[in-house]
Amino acid sequence: MGNELKCKVRSGKQQSEGKALLETSEILFRGDFRLKIPFSTIESAKAVDGELRLQTADGLAIFYLGAAAEKWRDKILHPKSRIEKLGVKAGARVSLLGKFDAGFLGELSKLTKSVSKGKVAPESEWIFFAADSKDDLGSVSKISKSMQGAAALWIVYPKGQMLITENDALAAGRKAGLKDVKVVGFSPTHTALKFVIPLSAR
Repeated sequence: MGNELKCKVRSGKQQSEGKALLETSEILFRGDFRLKIPFSTIESAKAVDGELRLQTADGLAIFYLGAAAEKWRDKILHPKSRIEKLGVKAGARVSLLGKFDAGFLGELSKLTKSVSKGKVAPESEWIFFAADSKDDLGSVSKISKSMQGAAALWIVYPKGQMLITENDALAAGRKAGLKDVKVVGFSPTHTALKFVIPLSAR
């Protein structure tokens, strides 16, 4: 989940109070007007006296964030890698269920040699489950039974499709007795939801 703040924003001749949301790869604003600024389009980011000043090809956008301005600037200039966002540590035991892009498989291979595909390996610390439709989520209950201790299950699903939604993934995880604790942008096309066994059940 991104960082959200109520603030004032000025962009060109427009100015409005509203909500700013700092996501993993873009900053959004919803007020009397809307802004969506991908990090990749930002030419410069400066924090001056509580103002976050973002220069893009479309002009200057100023977010009046107060004390949070420097923190947001740093996150824009130094975004976390996908693996950092997912929390996978070097040498971790990872299980993959379903199809994942070659980029992700490459990132994992640099981090750990202990990667199981197609089934949940014993004592897996991280389980990644690719779900393409609501029907796929029927497997979550079975997967949850193979989780132990602080193991984490990431359900990775397509963004913006009616075949499967965030609510579908949340419902499947909760029905299996798991607790949802985090959501991140997995890729431009996919979202990832993290589930763990509740502390009381470990």
